Amino acid sequence: MFHTILIANRGEIAVRIIRTARAMGVRTVAVYSEADAGALHVELADAAVPIGGPAPRDSYLRGEAIIAAAQTTGAQAIHPGYGFLSENPGFVEAVEAAGLIFIGPSASAIRAMGLKDAAKALMAEAGVPVVPGYHGENQDPEHLAGAADAIGYPVLIKAVAGGGGKGMRLVEAPARFMEALESAKGEAATAFGNDAVLVEKFIQKPRHIEVQVFGDGTDAVHLFERDCSLQRRHQKVIEEAPAPGMTEEMRAAMGQAAVRAAQAIGYKGAGTVEFIVDGARGLRPDGFWFMEMNTRLQVEHPVTEAITGVDLVEWQLRVAAGEGLPLRQEELTITGHAFEARLYAEDVPAGFLPATGRLAHLRFDPAARNDSGVRAGDAISPWYDPMIAKVITHGPTRAVALRRLGAALVGTEVAGTVTNLAFLGALTRHAGFAAGDVDTGLIARDLEALTATPEARAPELALAALAAVGLEAPDGGDGLRGFSLWAPLRHGVTLVSGDADHALRVEPHGPDHVTATHDGAAMDCRFRAGAWWVDGVRMEARAQRIGGQVVLFGQVTRVFDIPDPLARAGGAGLGDGVVLAPMPGLVKAVFVAAGETVEAGARLAVLEAMKMEHTLTAPQAGVVEEVLAQAGAQVEAGAALMRLAPDAVEA
Repeated sequence: MFHTILIANRGEIAVRIIRTARAMGVRTVAVYSEADAGALHVELADAAVPIGGPAPRDSYLRGEAIIAAAQTTGAQAIHPGYGFLSENPGFVEAVEAAGLIFIGPSASAIRAMGLKDAAKALMAEAGVPVVPGYHGENQDPEHLAGAADAIGYPVLIKAVAGGGGKGMRLVEAPARFMEALESAKGEAATAFGNDAVLVEKFIQKPRHIEVQVFGDGTDAVHLFERDCSLQRRHQKVIEEAPAPGMTEEMRAAMGQAAVRAAQAIGYKGAGTVEFIVDGARGLRPDGFWFMEMNTRLQVEHPVTEAITGVDLVEWQLRVAAGEGLPLRQEELTITGHAFEARLYAEDVPAGFLPATGRLAHLRFDPAARNDSGVRAGDAISPWYDPMIAKVITHGPTRAVALRRLGAALVGTEVAGTVTNLAFLGALTRHAGFAAGDVDTGLIARDLEALTATPEARAPELALAALAAVGLEAPDGGDGLRGFSLWAPLRHGVTLVSGDADHALRVEPHGPDHVTATHDGAAMDCRFRAGAWWVDGVRMEARAQRIGGQVVLFGQVTRVFDIPDPLARAGGAGLGDGVVLAPMPGLVKAVFVAAGETVEAGARLAVLEAMKMEHTLTAPQAGVVEEVLAQAGAQVEAGAALMRLAPDAVEA
């Protein structure tokens, strides 16, 4: 076994690898960019080496700097994690040429699966079913359009070197094909340096089911399946294992196909074979097709670990060190059910736009497994994926595991940035998902209901008001628990949320008893058994004052501003006609010029951020008065990009 390994990654996966390595007695070396100098993975590692600037190309994608760090610190092997250089065959060859061991598959195996079109041809030869489509080299737009016509709409355009939904477009009619093709190629070129695409049949009620495989270079086993159908914008949101509704017959067929795929390329280490499944007829052995193989550890690997009892990172280190497969296929079994929810800093109502911010407060439910690479006080950087944590639960049945996930999300507290926490919680309460009736279109169909934010109830406002005056718990706010000469002390509180102002009066009566009044209605608030009870009902939500705000944690995280009565009103802000950058990014293209008339919804510009393209559209009809940012400009969140003339904007 190795005595020292270097982890060529960051964030939660670097922390995850460090913890297993430490349990095995293996020393770890971290690498970090300027933006990550104070990161958790740097703190936990036995040694840490700086490798460059905050942009990935200046740090985590610098293979030569990473290899030099390994040599300098005496590391024997490099674990790539996922993302960055994990599926770069050139990096694998450079690692081995330096006399180090790459903890993962061979360069040839990565190349075999790196291009989706070649991989599908290889899988077809190996007897693995593939989706009907065009995977050829001819990239002429007219030829691709003809292939789409032959396949039959709807079709999916996918980058051959893609992943994570980048360079992917659904086209439902021939008239939209060329526009979608241009957009997919542009995004693919930006994300992967390769604009080649393939075209394949779009399955009407698709489920995304993948199989975890593990090989030692000669033999391979599968560790059963994961259902990753709950997606938005082609990115996974909640994953589970095993797949709901899976039959033993289909599990055997998919597992055997995945093992054949791994054996066909002499696979070594952890990998995932992804299948598209037709859920319209139920799960049948003849209703699944190969999509791609990810030649690395997957983000959602913890659910497989939960149901099998296997530490996949431990297996990676053992096999890379020369051991054979730790278990035979017949020794692997499924116990219970597991879920993983991906907690992101993102603005769900704004279309799941990635967000930044400093985590003023962060707490996880200790009953769940929480894989995270950040702590309270850390910043969510615009340079990297905005994941805060993966929340994982396990139970003897799917229903129990799902209830535990819902409870763990309610018990999670994040302040300092917007998150998808409430959205994840809404998914756990979705009737169809709870029943196991899932497909990749579920979120899009029910998006409005899943993202609806109910108005704050009076008891919640009372809880926020208590926190505003320092009464989060009985040991705080002693100044308010005194008495005036003739009556208990009263305190007025104003809470501001958006355009709504809520005025309340708080009147303490003793150490654990307060009256809160809102709109003339008095609420009896008592603290007992570790929580506030309002009018005899235990409050599930929890409130905390953070600076000039109160954050209410629960099924929905609510943020209330506490206005300073002495503060003067600020100047007038930008008018409604101003189009702002929703996040930091690169202005990829501008489609309008000053003086041009635009309709509501017209494309104005494309902003590239976090390897994704975001199209900005006109909020209403009008005339472009001024273009404030040109293509190629790097802008901050909230930067004004263009202005519509106020007198030309329709009401």
